[in-house]
Amino acid sequence: MGRLDGKVALVTGSARGIGKGIATELAKEGADVIVADLLIDLAYQTAGELQNRHGVTTLALEMDVTSEDSISSNVEKAIAEMGKIDILVNNAGVPPDNFGADETEADWDRCYEVNLKGIWKVTSAVAPHFKEQGGGKIVNIASIAGRLGGGMASYSASKAGAISITQSQAAELGRFNVNVNAICPGLLWTDLWRQIEGMFAGDHTEEVVDRRERFEAVIASNMPLGREQTPEDIGKAAVFFASDDASNITGQSLNVDGGMRMN
Repeated sequence: MGRLDGKVALVTGSARGIGKGIATELAKEGADVIVADLLIDLAYQTAGELQNRHGVTTLALEMDVTSEDSISSNVEKAIAEMGKIDILVNNAGVPPDNFGADETEADWDRCYEVNLKGIWKVTSAVAPHFKEQGGGKIVNIASIAGRLGGGMASYSASKAGAISITQSQAAELGRFNVNVNAICPGLLWTDLWRQIEGMFAGDHTEEVVDRRERFEAVIASNMPLGREQTPEDIGKAAVFFASDDASNITGQSLNVDGGMRMN
């Protein structure tokens, strides 16, 4: 018996990376999973893997979290095909194309449209369903960058906003029996960090990027546990927030960061 048996989870940006790790851990605990992503071919692949490995029902949807039309039509389709949604994980996120002094207004627009307004738009589409059925769980994926700042102002600010909107949503939706919490991942080897490696090395070739020199140096100097985080680490935290174990927790932001930031 899994902690999420009988539940249906919608996870945005879940075709790969952190989102796939979250979807996988939810499926391990018995949840049926809606894999929503712009990368629809990968979404179908991930949905198939989850169904084959964990015996859950899955659905792949091509969703753009910046488009209200895309969100509303896909939420309607998800409910029609899966019967309900019990858990919403707002994971879809993007980094800026430029860093530090090179960041542009386009970087700010991109990060805010996806990382912050995307949370608001998808939650707004799912919340009426939660109200109607008498409750639900929302998990927003922020970042340790939202607490520490750094060389990506647009990204860090959007993730700080994700922490803040979590508190606002928790206050607003609590009376409808909806729990809203956030996870702040630390350092994971993702496409974002590949970009950072290339920027500092001045060379974006795979051979140079995969040395992970900057990544390993930041872990060694800032992380007491001395090890990187994994998508599965984030997924396990999402399972906790989505389960009855967290029924009396809302408006909180949990660092899963190896001790980089201690609250």
